Amino acid sequence: MKEIDLQQYLYEHIPLSKAMQVEVAHSSQDSIVLTAPLAPNINHQETVFGGSASAVAILAAWSLVQVRLKQAGIKNDLIIQRNTMEYELPVSGAFSARSQISDADWQGFLRMLGRKGRARIAVTAVLEFEGKPAGHLRGEFVAFAK
Repeated sequence: MKEIDLQQYLYEHIPLSKAMQVEVAHSSQDSIVLTAPLAPNINHQETVFGGSASAVAILAAWSLVQVRLKQAGIKNDLIIQRNTMEYELPVSGAFSARSQISDADWQGFLRMLGRKGRARIAVTAVLEFEGKPAGHLRGEFVAFAK
C-alpha cells in the first residue's frame, strides 16, 4: 500500500490520526514508519503526551498487520487486544514509530487465521526521537477473517 493511501485510510477511519497530524513516512511489507509533530501532541511539560506516543506506536503496529493482510488478499476485522509501552526518553519534538513483525510469527498467524478464522499476533514498534529509541511498544492484535 502506498504511503498516501495508508495515510488517507487512517485519516478516514481513525480520525484521531488526523487530529494528531500523523503522517506515513514509509509503508512496506516489512515495516511501517509513522511520524507526528510535537504541537498537537504536547503535554504540560512541553514534551509529547504519553498517550499520543502510545497511540502513534499502536497505529504503526496495527497498520503493518493491516497492510500485510490486505496484500495477502485477506478481508478481516483487526483489533488490538492488549499492549505494553515503555518510555525511555522524553520527546520534545517531532517523533516517529517504526513497526516490525517476525516472519515466523507472521506465518503462524496466517496458518491460524486460515484454520480457525481468527488469529493473534504480537507486533513491536520502536518510538524514535532525534535518531534514538525513546520507547518500545509490544501490541497483541487479533484478526477475524470475514
